[in-house]
Amino acid sequence: MRTVTRTDRASRLIKAPAAKVYAAFLDPHALVRWLPPEGMSGEMLAFDARPGGGYRMALRYEGEDHARGKSDADSDLVEVRFLKLVPDRLILQAADFESDDPAFAGTMTMSWSFEPAESGTRVAIECENVPQGITRRDHEMGLKSSLKNLAAFVE
Repeated sequence: MRTVTRTDRASRLIKAPAAKVYAAFLDPHALVRWLPPEGMSGEMLAFDARPGGGYRMALRYEGEDHARGKSDADSDLVEVRFLKLVPDRLILQAADFESDDPAFAGTMTMSWSFEPAESGTRVAIECENVPQGITRRDHEMGLKSSLKNLAAFVE
């Protein structure tokens, strides 16, 4: 019997060349500034930008009015592995959340693509095997927020 998994997607036109957008993914100081969605801050705990490498990031919820974190009440710890890096075109990642809650178990695969567009780069994210504990609405809002942050960072 095959398990049904969820796939979430988002995209945005970013008014910057693909090389500049791609570079923002491979610089730990840049990544920690734009990746956390609105209402969160990040701390980079480890970073190795190569296929087979990856990063470990703590995402912390800000303020009092937020959903419970995956790792503890106020934070998410995520371990991300770089599966494939194609400069200026594609970043394929596998992400695991640290959590005792089985609703957040499993490895989510994230594919970031960078396509040249008339006025910049179309950045698209596709997340496969999204943990059931992450609601579609929250995830889509988070993806859109991160893309908005990325645009503000590189434009």
